[in-house]
Amino acid sequence: MSSPKYAPLLLSNTIGPASDGFVVAEWQDAGGPEGEKRLIAPLHLHRHDDEIWYVLEGELRVLVGDEEIAARVGSAVLAPRRTPHTYWNPGPGRARYLLVMTSNIFSLIREIHATEDRSPPKLRALFEKYDSELLG
Repeated sequence: MSSPKYAPLLLSNTIGPASDGFVVAEWQDAGGPEGEKRLIAPLHLHRHDDEIWYVLEGELRVLVGDEEIAARVGSAVLAPRRTPHTYWNPGPGRARYLLVMTSNIFSLIREIHATEDRSPPKLRALFEKYDSELLG
């Protein structure tokens, strides 16, 4: 499968080689009840990979280590390798964002989305397969 070099509409697509380098994906979260903390990803870390979020619309809350960051439109947040992190949409409205990640993280996310068994043991094994660790 060749990697796209141009994505006229990035939403639901990625750009960048899935086998080498980095990948950029535009994703969104529809939002939910005010005050409810619905994690988009569980608390985890990547041993050798950094991850960046860039907010296009709405707001994301990103927990990086012990610091909770409110990332609004135009903000970017870096989760350095070996740093526990998670993120969520704190509001009832849509949050739309770019996720800049290594091909390793992208492969992990693809495999998580493809699996029906999301039990803690299965997810822990998937994270380990991609040199990451599911925490908590």
